[in-house]
Amino acid sequence: MKYRLLIGLLALAPSGCTGSLFHSNAPAIATYQLSVDAKPAGAPLAADLAVLIPRVRSGLNNDRIAVLYPDRRLDYLAAARWSGPVDEMLQDLALQAFREAGQLRNVDTDASAFASGYWLEIEVVDFQAEYPAGQADAAPTVHVHLLGRVGAAGDRHLLEDVQADARQQAADNRMTAIVAAYNQATTSALTQLVAATTEALRHNPLRR
Repeated sequence: MKYRLLIGLLALAPSGCTGSLFHSNAPAIATYQLSVDAKPAGAPLAADLAVLIPRVRSGLNNDRIAVLYPDRRLDYLAAARWSGPVDEMLQDLALQAFREAGQLRNVDTDASAFASGYWLEIEVVDFQAEYPAGQADAAPTVHVHLLGRVGAAGDRHLLEDVQADARQQAADNRMTAIVAAYNQATTSALTQLVAATTEALRHNPLRR
């Protein structure tokens, strides 16, 4: 009976599906990775910071490369992906930015490792390429907007709110140019966030 049922289902399959089940005409997915280039700035601070996993706005928390059209329609670039989900990717990039800036004693992702240190929680408000109205072939502008909450790890007390906002227009409306604009906007936003967070720690020394 199971064998006859399988034959019947195969007979109903579309005629266009006669090729191998392991081959597809769909375009290959290209994977893109971002990086930051943070420069050291200011005097080092003897402080430990845990960068928590970011909270990401609905529709952006996946590995798709998001675009926003003038009618507020959110879409994704075809056949392209980030190297990981946006929350994990931005946590890694924030860690990289803090470490390259070299202003803090220790930076990690595990809050329990620094019981007497600080924590930073990031909220990703915007992380998309925005197309202008009335210009079908115009290059988009990448918008990266981050909100941050800085607190003391010992009692989870909120110390200060910080934020960063960056926009970078792509050189043209091509995939490589759009990813490059993402990289520049992300680097700018994280550089701002590192500076604002470090200043917040300077203003709020822990009481030992």
